[in-house]
Amino acid sequence: MIRQETIDFDGLSVPVRSLNTAVIGSGAAGLACAARLFRLMEETGVHRPQDQVAVVTHGMGTGTSHNAGSDKQTYYKLGTDAASPDTPAEFAATLTAGGCAHADLALVEGLNALRAFHHLVDAGVPFPHNARGGFVGYKTDHDPSQRATSAGPWTSRFMVRKLAAELKRYGVPVLEGLHVLAVLTEECGGRRAACGLLCIDLTAQDGAGTGLTLFRCRNVVAAGGGPGELYAISVYPRGQMGPYAALFEAGAAAENLTESQFGLASLDPRWNLSGTYQQVIPRYYSTDADGGNVREFLNPWFDSMAQLATAVFLKGYQWPFDPDKIAGHGSSLIDVLVQHETVNRGRRVFMDFRSNPAATDGLEAFDLGRLAPEARTYLERSGALQATPIERLAHMNQPSIDLYAEMGVDLRREPLEVGVCHQHCNGGFAVDTWWESGVPHLFVVGELAGTHGVKRPGGSALNAGQVGALRAAQRIAHVYHDAAPDADAFRKAAGKAVRRFAEEIARTRAGGGLDCAEVKRQVQRRMTEHAGMVRSLRGVRHALAEAQARWRAIRREGLRSAGGGPVEALQVRELALAQIGFLAAVEGLLARGGGSRGSHLVADPAGRQPHPKLGDEWRFVPENPSLRSEALEVAYDAESDEFRTRAVSLREAPAEEFWFENTWAEFRRGDVFARDEGDRPRPYR
Repeated sequence: MIRQETIDFDGLSVPVRSLNTAVIGSGAAGLACAARLFRLMEETGVHRPQDQVAVVTHGMGTGTSHNAGSDKQTYYKLGTDAASPDTPAEFAATLTAGGCAHADLALVEGLNALRAFHHLVDAGVPFPHNARGGFVGYKTDHDPSQRATSAGPWTSRFMVRKLAAELKRYGVPVLEGLHVLAVLTEECGGRRAACGLLCIDLTAQDGAGTGLTLFRCRNVVAAGGGPGELYAISVYPRGQMGPYAALFEAGAAAENLTESQFGLASLDPRWNLSGTYQQVIPRYYSTDADGGNVREFLNPWFDSMAQLATAVFLKGYQWPFDPDKIAGHGSSLIDVLVQHETVNRGRRVFMDFRSNPAATDGLEAFDLGRLAPEARTYLERSGALQATPIERLAHMNQPSIDLYAEMGVDLRREPLEVGVCHQHCNGGFAVDTWWESGVPHLFVVGELAGTHGVKRPGGSALNAGQVGALRAAQRIAHVYHDAAPDADAFRKAAGKAVRRFAEEIARTRAGGGLDCAEVKRQVQRRMTEHAGMVRSLRGVRHALAEAQARWRAIRREGLRSAGGGPVEALQVRELALAQIGFLAAVEGLLARGGGSRGSHLVADPAGRQPHPKLGDEWRFVPENPSLRSEALEVAYDAESDEFRTRAVSLREAPAEEFWFENTWAEFRRGDVFARDEGDRPRPYR
C-alpha cells in the first residue's frame, strides 16, 4: 500500500501520499512508463515496487490515446521488412529531415524502436504479421520508406487497454478523479527539482473542504497529452488539455510549440480523415449554413477530374496540411480550398462516400483508369476498383466504416461534415535523452514532450511515447530509485502551493470574476484564427496582446464557473496561461522570419501565390530553411509573469563507437544509466 498521512497547513488538513514516482496521465505513454518502471524496480530489487509507483489521472479512457485514431491508425517504427534493410541512423535521419529536431533524441528513438514495439506486441496489441512472423510495413506521410504498421483504426486504444491490463496484473495503482494543479519543486544543488504534485480531487471539489490532495515523490513523469482544448476547431477528444501551465510554472522550458499539425477531420464525431478515407476518393461538396445551395466547390480549381481525384487520393498518406504540397495542384490544395470555403466563405463542407466526385465546371466524368499512375497502381494492387467510394472503402478497410457506425454515423447513408482541424502538437517540453526536462526529476513523455521537430512521419509520435516511457523508467529505476523527498523540505515546498490554490478555490466559490466559459471561447477563437493553419505576424501580435491583457484580468478578478465547480475555472485559468506560451512562441518564430513550414502557412499579401485563382489573402511567405538548424525555446518566468523565447542550437548525435567488452562492464555496473559524475547508478542485477 502507498503510505498515506495528513499534513496541516494553517488549519487546512491535506492528505498526502508518499512514493517514488507519480505518473500524470493514463494514455499509452504514461501507462507504458508505469509498467516499465514496475518491472525495472522489481528486477533491481526494490521491495514491493507497486507501492512506489502510481498513475494519477482524471479517469481511465478519457484521453487522446483511448479516443482518437484514423482509418488505420499508424505506428511508425524501425523497418522490419526483410527486403528493405533499415538502421537506427537512417531512421533518425528521417525524423530530423524537416529540421528543428535534436539528432541525439532521434537516434535514441531509432535504437529503442523495436524494443518498444515488441513490448506492445507481447502485451497483446494485435499488430498484423505474415505467415513467417514478419511485420510488413507501408508508407505514411513524410516517410521515404515503409516503416509504418497498424492494428486498425483504434491502434492507440489497443495500446491503452493492453498496457492497463499489464498494470493491473502488477498491482500498480491507477488513481482516478484527480486533476493536477501544480508540480512542486524544492531547492536541490542550486536548482529547483521536482518533489511532488498538488492535485484536486474531482469527487470532493463540491464539498465543504478544498478537495486538495498531495503527492510527495522523488520523481514526476508528465504524460498528460496534448493541448486539445486550445483550439475551437479540433479533432482531439473534448476536454483534452495537457498540464502545460503546471509544467511552465514549475520552470520547465518548451521547444517548437510553433509546430502543430492540422488536417482534414470530421467535426461530429471528431475523427481524422486520413489514409483510405481519402484514397477511395470520396465526393467533396459544400452547402450554405442551412444545408442548401450545394456546390462542387473543388472543381473550378482543377484542370481535369483526373487531377482533382489524384490530389484527393494523395491526401491519404500526405494527410497533414503542408504548404510545400499546394503548388501544382498538390494534395494540400484540398486543405486550402476547404479552409477557404469554410472560413473565408462561411460555408459548410461535406465528404460523401456514396458517390464519386461529380463532373461539373467543365471537368470530365470520374474515371479510375485516368488517375495518375501512383494512385491508379495503388488501387489496382489493393483490388479497390469498385464503382463507388463506399464500396472501395468496404473492400480495403471495413473497420473504418464500422467505427463510424459505432459512433452513430452510417457512411452508407449520410455524408460527413469536415474541416481543417488541429490534430497534434509536434512541439512540447524540452527533454534530454532520458526524457528528463530541465527541471531535475521531472520527466516528460508522450505528446507533451517536444521531440518531433517540424515534419514527423505519421505514427512516429506513438513510437516516441513508448521509447520515452522506457528511457524515463530506466533512468528512475537505476539512478533516481531512492525514497520520497525529506518530509520537512516537502512541507515547505507544498505550503505555498496549497495556500495559493486554496485561495483560488475560495475565490471561485465566491461567485465573482470573469465568466470562465466566455474566457475559454475567447482563447479558442484566438488560437484558431491566429495560431492555426494560417498565420501572420501582425495577427499573432494582436492575439498575444489580447491574451496577455485577459490573463492580467484573470489574475486580478478571478474566474467564476458556470456550474462545473472550481475545477472548471482552474482549468480555464491553465488554458489562458498556456495560450500565452504558445502565442509567444509563434510570435517569436515569425519575428525571426520563420515563414511557412510544417503544417502552417504564413500569409503575406506580397508573398507567393499558391494558385492563380486564389486571392491575395492566400499569398504566403515560403519557409526560411536557415532556421531548421535551431529550435525555438519558450519559458515562463513566474517572478515577472512573462514568457521569454530564445533560439537554441540543435544537439547532434554523438559519433561514438562501443566496444562490447567495455559496454558489458559498464552495463553490469549500471554506468550506462548515468549522465553526470554525481549520479549514483544502481547496478543491474
